[in-house]
Amino acid sequence: MGALAEDHSDSTHRVDSDNSSSNNNNNDNDQRVYLVPYRWWRDAQESTSRDSDKKRGVLYTATQGTSYGGPMKIINNIFNSDLVFNLRREEEVSLQNGENGEVGVSGRDYALVPGEMWLQALKWHSDTKVAAKNGKSFLASEDDMADVYPLQLRLSVMRETNSLGVKISKKDNAVELFKRACKIFSIESELLHIWDFSGQTTLYFLNDKNKFSKDCLRPSDHEILLELQIYGLSDSLKCREGRKDEMAVQHSNGSLTNGGFGIVRNSSMTFSGRSGEAGCLGLTGLQNLGNTCFMNSALQCLVHTPKLVDYFLGDYFREINHDNPLGMDGEIALAFGDLLRKLWAPGAAPVSPRTFKSKLARFAPQFSGFNQHDSQELLAFLLDGLHEDLNRVKCKPYAEAKDGDGRSDEDIADEYWQNHLARNDSIIVDLCQGQYKSTLVCPVCKKVSVTFDPFMYLSLPLPSTTVRMMTLTVVNTDGTAKPSPFTITVPKYGKFEDLIRALSIACALGVNETLLVAEIYNHRIIRYLEEPADSISLIRDDDQLVAYRLRKENDKDPLVVFMHQQLEEQYIHGKLTSCPNALGIPLVAKISNLAHGLDIRNLYLELLKPFCIPAKDTFNNNVTAGSTAIEEVTQIVDNVPFTGGVATPSSVKEVEPPSDAELQFYLTDEKGIVKNSKIVMNEPIAMTGVPEEVHVVVCWSGKLIEQYDTRLLSSLPEIFKSGFLPKRPQESVSLYKCLEAFLTEEPLGPEDMWYCPGCKKHCQASKKLDLWRLPEILVIHLKRFSYSRFSKNKLETYVDFPVDNLDLSTHVAHLNDKLSNRYMLYAVSNHYGSMGGGHYTAFVHHGGGQWYDFDDSHVYPISQDKIKTSAAYVLFYRRVVEVS
Repeated sequence: MGALAEDHSDSTHRVDSDNSSSNNNNNDNDQRVYLVPYRWWRDAQESTSRDSDKKRGVLYTATQGTSYGGPMKIINNIFNSDLVFNLRREEEVSLQNGENGEVGVSGRDYALVPGEMWLQALKWHSDTKVAAKNGKSFLASEDDMADVYPLQLRLSVMRETNSLGVKISKKDNAVELFKRACKIFSIESELLHIWDFSGQTTLYFLNDKNKFSKDCLRPSDHEILLELQIYGLSDSLKCREGRKDEMAVQHSNGSLTNGGFGIVRNSSMTFSGRSGEAGCLGLTGLQNLGNTCFMNSALQCLVHTPKLVDYFLGDYFREINHDNPLGMDGEIALAFGDLLRKLWAPGAAPVSPRTFKSKLARFAPQFSGFNQHDSQELLAFLLDGLHEDLNRVKCKPYAEAKDGDGRSDEDIADEYWQNHLARNDSIIVDLCQGQYKSTLVCPVCKKVSVTFDPFMYLSLPLPSTTVRMMTLTVVNTDGTAKPSPFTITVPKYGKFEDLIRALSIACALGVNETLLVAEIYNHRIIRYLEEPADSISLIRDDDQLVAYRLRKENDKDPLVVFMHQQLEEQYIHGKLTSCPNALGIPLVAKISNLAHGLDIRNLYLELLKPFCIPAKDTFNNNVTAGSTAIEEVTQIVDNVPFTGGVATPSSVKEVEPPSDAELQFYLTDEKGIVKNSKIVMNEPIAMTGVPEEVHVVVCWSGKLIEQYDTRLLSSLPEIFKSGFLPKRPQESVSLYKCLEAFLTEEPLGPEDMWYCPGCKKHCQASKKLDLWRLPEILVIHLKRFSYSRFSKNKLETYVDFPVDNLDLSTHVAHLNDKLSNRYMLYAVSNHYGSMGGGHYTAFVHHGGGQWYDFDDSHVYPISQDKIKTSAAYVLFYRRVVEVS
């Protein structure tokens, strides 16, 4: 009957029951007892409990008592003020048998209930009030919703008369509270009944029998000082719709514990709280302990999850699995449950999640300290941790998945699901876990593997994360145009053939042309990208790629690769010496006649034509060639890239060809370092046979360099560089498009290679996902963050997600006629700002169609039209029950 206060006086004793002691090991919050209107309690119990589950209580009738030998009265003078009466114990009655004539109907009938069940009843009345606002039947009593306040009582056990003596004193209570007590417990006009459904009063009789001597004559010799929480019996503290009135009743010596649930250890206290209307429950913020907004956002979404709230407000302790090696001995579940109860307590001020955070840091060190983290990563850990702590399976059986053997997908999926439930059975599985079908196909032997795997949430890629922008430089091999960069869009985990296809379209490749793609590093070709099945992910953002346009009819001719060197005079050991320095990108061409040195020279000069600087009087209206770095080509005219004011070869004034001394040719190796032999113009080339590829290094004189724009050869863009492209307007995409991208078949990345049982090796298989079984609570994670070795990026894409009707009927591979595929949004975890320096908040739907913005300790109402923003990061949906 309430938390017992410590009093060290000789005449007042503290009673500790065995039951109370054992409960303290689990949760101190269960010790509080509330006095509420019997009708208010009865309505909630009759609607939420089966007959077999209804609590049985002890009935007490208030009678005139004695105050140190006198009849029941209020002793009121300047020295003392006492209200004294007796509670005569009748018999144990069940809730359904409680109404005998006027019993339980009069407003003079009260119930004593434990804090846990009081909170469940309060939430039921809250839900009923919301239903009434929506036009449904209103079942709750209208005299509820006064605030909670404490009242100090002194009890004495009178076993001879099977009664409890009750004394309420002004010296133990504030004046206002004492006046209220006089109104509540007055028995002058009407009979007063109290049902004890908490079981605490029975313990007082037992404790009295065991701990107090029988020869104690005066009740004051063994008084029990306790605190009772009064709820729903105030006529002055009503919560107006949409208001959060503050009420404070102060007493001179102490303070009430946080949230209205903890055991009160001092007889004097201070009470301060928000109004207790049911609609105000759950509108409590979380203090920011230092970069813990990510945690607060995820927690507020979870603690407002339907059925999860009911579960943790109930007796969830009995499901804690202390034997699960994958769990945390129930500590995460207990910490989360305790925090949820504090957030759903009436009158609670912003709650400090310090205890929860310390437990979190203990079992997940990555969240220790005060750095900013990802709310989705915390959510993933917390859901898994709660599942393991609350797993009802004590001994997990081993079950090996069998081959399909021609069975239907339905049978195989059910087998996978039953095997999963045999090892995993918790409230988290009941609410949050679904199942998808995963199909893998080997690209070599076409082996197909189908599995049905569980999921806790869906991580949906944004369309801009499923593609990749790449910039390559296209170089002509016939001397008709300058190099031109092209930026293309390809699948992020696509193949090289996807790149060739996109680049061919961008550069208007002719039907008689082909592309030879090479990676350039340190002024030389280090590899060719020729395998169509190779993954694009093998190409890094800082790579430099060149695509050489070649004619198909010259496919069998030898390929000549020209590398450039500039001869510069330097003093080495005091002597002036000509030293070669590598220059520009290699030029490539096919040659049909490779006999004399002059053939090599003429081919090279043909390739240099686009880089020749025209005479100054040739183009007075054009921009000086080479004055700027290469710009992205944006126009295509007659299948020839438009270069925007740069001189073309046909309009360049003829210049004198360089002399043999200005251009010197040498046969070399792939690296262009070793000069094997000098190529003499009028002499045959010293080669054995006709090779497939010939490497030539060309040495330039300083004077010749001035006649050509070699910067065009040196300005080679990287595959992707931040800031290279102009900033685009904010992208917008629907949630359904994100889901389609998630369900689209795509090749696995190189880090997710699949071992093919047919080929007996790892391969880059194609993967296709299908939704098979949907959970009651659907959590959708939007993959806004991308990570690489060198950078972190956030996508600000605006995702247009449904609020009232997310219909997944067309996206589910297996339709279940018994379950709805429609969902309603009830919470959103938001992230504002950039990586590392942003801020998390939560939007929560909280009854009556009202949304609230939970920003750490601050809670504000927000209109539904402001829920959709580009900050939406994790979406929480609940299944809509179809009414036939």
